[in-house]
Amino acid sequence: QVQLVESGGGLVQPGDSLRLSCAASGRTFSSYAMGWLRQAPGKERDFVAGITWNGGSTFYGNFVKGRFTISRDSTNNTLYLQMNNLKPDDTAVYYCASRRRSGWQPFSTAQNEYDYWGQGTPVTVSS
Repeated sequence: QVQLVESGGGLVQPGDSLRLSCAASGRTFSSYAMGWLRQAPGKERDFVAGITWNGGSTFYGNFVKGRFTISRDSTNNTLYLQMNNLKPDDTAVYYCASRRRSGWQPFSTAQNEYDYWGQGTPVTVSS
């Protein structure tokens, strides 16, 4: 069993930065693909960013446009999302998720694409 706990969300102004963290329990964190997804009220879930088990490949949603960076620290079992130049449209609850099975489709937003989900951390971008 893997537990994921996100932190780092909050209220910021347009143009500000935030770094989200996702602390994972379990010794197999380093062998799982990981993703950040988000969902705003009344909207569908978006794929934000994903990273392979070894950090060798990263993937980003089209709207990111170079503003966000996903990374992982397997020593500390933590996934990060550095978000710069935040916009009001980035307002959402951000979730981290992990997948232990092979065949990961990084751009998928399906609930069952991932085996474990965190509880989410809210991000509000407003002036």
